[in-house]
Amino acid sequence: MFTHIVVGSNDIARSKKFYDAIFEAMDIPPSEIHPNGRLVYAKHGQRFVVTKPLDGKPATPANGGTIGLEAATTAMADAWHKAGVANGGQAIENPPGVRQTSMGPLYLAYLRDPDGNKLCIGCKVPA
Repeated sequence: MFTHIVVGSNDIARSKKFYDAIFEAMDIPPSEIHPNGRLVYAKHGQRFVVTKPLDGKPATPANGGTIGLEAATTAMADAWHKAGVANGGQAIENPPGVRQTSMGPLYLAYLRDPDGNKLCIGCKVPA
């Protein structure tokens, strides 16, 4: 459904440390800082881009926005969360764990990146 997601950053080097770590936990290779100053992470034709805002104003997180990522396993979700906290992210909401949702039980973990963007990772609970 999505081709790409873009989030703003006020410090690309700081964001690189954070995003390289969380995406490594998902078996996604680290990004180079591209000549245009952006980070680009890719898997299965989808892209996650981190960039300074093109209008030159400070990056701000989306109020009410959450970017959801898919984990293959609960262990991957835990590794993602641990890597994020260890690399400048902030644990938010409840600790990683099972939550009852309208789609049934899901294993979810939440972080804010160093610029305040809200991220979630989740997977279906094994039967």
